[in-house]
Amino acid sequence: MTLQAITTSFQLPDGKQVTIETGKLAKQANGSVVVKVDDTMLLATVVAKEEAAEGADFMPLSVDYKEKYYSVGRFPGGFFKRETKPSDYEVLISRLIDRALRPLFPDDFHAEVQVLVNLISGNKDIAPDAYAALAASAALTVSDIPFHGPISEVRVAQINGEFIINPPIQALENATLELIVAADMNNIMMVEGESKEISEKTMIDALKFAHEAIKVQCQAQLDLAAKAGKEKYEYCHETNDEDLRKQVTDFCYDKCYDIAKSHTADKKLRGQKFEAVKEAFYETLEEEERETKSVMVERYFHDIEKSAVRNYILDTNKRIDGRNLDEIRPIWCEVDYLPSAHGSAIFTRGETQSLSAVTLGTKLDEQVIDGAVIEGKERFILHYNFPSFATGEVKQARSISRREIGHGNLALRALKNMIPGEEENPYTIRIVSEILESNGSSSMATVCAGTLALMDAGVKIAKPVSGIAMGLITDNSRYVVLSDILGDEDHLGDMDFKVTGTRDGITACQMDIKVDGLPYEILEKALEQAKQGRLHILDIITDTIAEPRANYKDFVPRIETIFIDKEFIGAVIGPGGKVIQEIQNTTNTTIVIEEVDNKGIVSIYAPDYESISQASAWVKRIVAKPEVGEIYTGKVKTITDFGAFVEFMPGKDGLLHVSEISWERIEDINTVLKVGDVVEVKLIEIDQKTGKFRLSKRVLLPKPEGYVEPAPRENRPPRNNNGGGNNHRSGDRRNNNDRHNNARNRE
Repeated sequence: MTLQAITTSFQLPDGKQVTIETGKLAKQANGSVVVKVDDTMLLATVVAKEEAAEGADFMPLSVDYKEKYYSVGRFPGGFFKRETKPSDYEVLISRLIDRALRPLFPDDFHAEVQVLVNLISGNKDIAPDAYAALAASAALTVSDIPFHGPISEVRVAQINGEFIINPPIQALENATLELIVAADMNNIMMVEGESKEISEKTMIDALKFAHEAIKVQCQAQLDLAAKAGKEKYEYCHETNDEDLRKQVTDFCYDKCYDIAKSHTADKKLRGQKFEAVKEAFYETLEEEERETKSVMVERYFHDIEKSAVRNYILDTNKRIDGRNLDEIRPIWCEVDYLPSAHGSAIFTRGETQSLSAVTLGTKLDEQVIDGAVIEGKERFILHYNFPSFATGEVKQARSISRREIGHGNLALRALKNMIPGEEENPYTIRIVSEILESNGSSSMATVCAGTLALMDAGVKIAKPVSGIAMGLITDNSRYVVLSDILGDEDHLGDMDFKVTGTRDGITACQMDIKVDGLPYEILEKALEQAKQGRLHILDIITDTIAEPRANYKDFVPRIETIFIDKEFIGAVIGPGGKVIQEIQNTTNTTIVIEEVDNKGIVSIYAPDYESISQASAWVKRIVAKPEVGEIYTGKVKTITDFGAFVEFMPGKDGLLHVSEISWERIEDINTVLKVGDVVEVKLIEIDQKTGKFRLSKRVLLPKPEGYVEPAPRENRPPRNNNGGGNNHRSGDRRNNNDRHNNARNRE
């Protein structure tokens, strides 16, 4: 007997049907669903602990997205042949889900929650990440876990001027905009994506288009939850003391407001001032109360500090470091800081600093992408490192964090569309951003430092890119938009909106909204204010280095890419790789040949210009097509009594007939040529039927004065000596005629 699942369905704007089912798989979880789109299936489960940990004042939430290789009928790569640690791609999708779900749990709910989303069946043309948050939210919505959802995420792309929801993977190659947008029925909550210099209006239009599709998906989850009929369980994870709350407020609020008013720009000093206020309050408590009530005091003080700082900014339109709302912190830049790096730069904005370095490599350095659904190679790589000393903290240096992967990916998306194509830039490029100081928006500092380092390396980027982080503070009746936010303004504010772009448009964005009911007009103001900030930063970047260096640095490996017809790939490689190995060994180069779109791409790597020139000329000789009238330098390969065969191009021999060697008659060719001689010849004919070549050396020599073309040789009369001469001479003539005929055939 098959268990009957509870299901609901909806259609995407393109007519594709999406089905959500529950009650069939993983029933011991608090909630589980399967989302199905054609052959793609995602299993999402949610489990919560029954009680919160003692003293917990936050909700421990973990979200993991995992693609099973069996979902597409593949073995995992590597030695173990099983899924191991998550790939960067899986980490990025996990972050997208997490950022959308986390704000929607009740503030006083502190039990540990685990959300798992697994791809269990895949389709190479459907991107499963666009349905992962839908699956996670649906599992929470049908569960008994308290949750202020549902939400959903969609991918919106602009292709050929039209917005499309969750387009096929292949179609994204032609997209000018690609965003993942998360929202509930009423509000946009999270945005992340990239674009090709789109306008601020196009960005807003894309968000509105995505939100309409999300509303349908949220309603489908509500319908499914109504059918499932699970009630949310009751909980009590906080103990509160309203008298204590009032005590903390009365003692601390004005003091915190005064600290905000003091315009302390130094992050550490400002933090010490707030900490001193809290410690002063503790001094008013009995010693026993300090321990028993510390959890509540910490929570109440955080809320009071947040309220005081926000109110000061709303009251005065001034920032806690004294800046105006749209003012950018002081910036200084420097390029070519690392003498041995291929390109390097420092970008410092206030108390945020990135040291970025560029390395230029070969095709052999490309990153292999080996996902269950997405495979390929990446020739532009960006890594972001955030050591603990950047914030003056002591932490164990362990594996790369999810935050580092996410911030690096945002910076990569900001710059990737400005990287020239392979014909103009044959290098694999790696940028490493070392965050040396951080007080707000280190990912945007990475974008700026990355732009500077690329130009210092001589990479011909299309345009410089800058980035800025915008903030928002609102009490629903008042609001202010903040440019270039501090870490405190991010933590205490209602929005973190990072925007990157050139002078001509937006290249990437990331937005997290922590407040309900954010009107689109506020987003429009934030985007316009961000544009002005971007342009200001771009002016400083281009004052430091106006354009990419004309040449790569002397110690950068040289690369040349030659595009050849597919038919010549075998000729360059040679039998058993003989030809390509000879070129590499002789010229001290490395050569990689690929076939792409019925073309051969020959990439030549060398430590110096002379080596690469030799190898390039060699390859070009192999793939060159002989042209009548062209002059070639060739080597005599074979001597016959009617001429010589000369290799005038690699692998191509032509007949240099005895009559084409000199203006004078040559009785014995061996007196003028021998095997191995290097001669200059002109291609005078290509036989269209046989493809054979006729060469001439004579036409390259000056014609003697008074030269008369000799008459053709006459046939000599047969001799009658000793009765057998006739037959002998006759045979000689036949043999000669045969040789001449053979020669003509070879021509």
